[in-house]
Amino acid sequence: MAALGISRPGFPARKAVMALMISPMIMPVVIVAVGAYMFFGTLGLTNTRTGLVLAHAALSIPFVVVTVLSALSTYDSNLTRAGASLGAGPISVFFAVTLPLILPGIVSGALLAFAVSFDEVIVALFLTGAEQRTLPVQMFSGIRDQINPTIMAAASLLTTVSIALFLVLNLIRRMRRT
Repeated sequence: MAALGISRPGFPARKAVMALMISPMIMPVVIVAVGAYMFFGTLGLTNTRTGLVLAHAALSIPFVVVTVLSALSTYDSNLTRAGASLGAGPISVFFAVTLPLILPGIVSGALLAFAVSFDEVIVALFLTGAEQRTLPVQMFSGIRDQINPTIMAAASLLTTVSIALFLVLNLIRRMRRT
């Protein structure tokens, strides 16, 4: 199935595409931020939400690619052929067979992308103006200027949500074992 793309060993220029996709993960964030600032400056995208979203997407893509490719590496393409032999079209096979099997990799990639994007302060400092402040930038500025109870409340809330998600995940894992 061609939809599996770069996960297939026969994909042309697979190594080059993978190197390009994973390069933001390897580069120091300061270099990425300066490069994004210079590139987006020529396009007029500095101090815009679009520039910030594009930069965060570029930083998050490697984490999604790695997790989804690991899910696809365990995918058996015979299941796609079986669905097709039973009369299902390619779109039906994807939604009924492929997607449910690779969904954990997609969800993991989405969560990692969110965490990386949420944690990114340096790129946001380079690309945003005074009217566009992300929560991490606001927290960084608040800690640098003065200790603010709002920042402490946000940090406590984020810690509580992380612990709650961890406990829910453990509960789900235990329920599956029994």
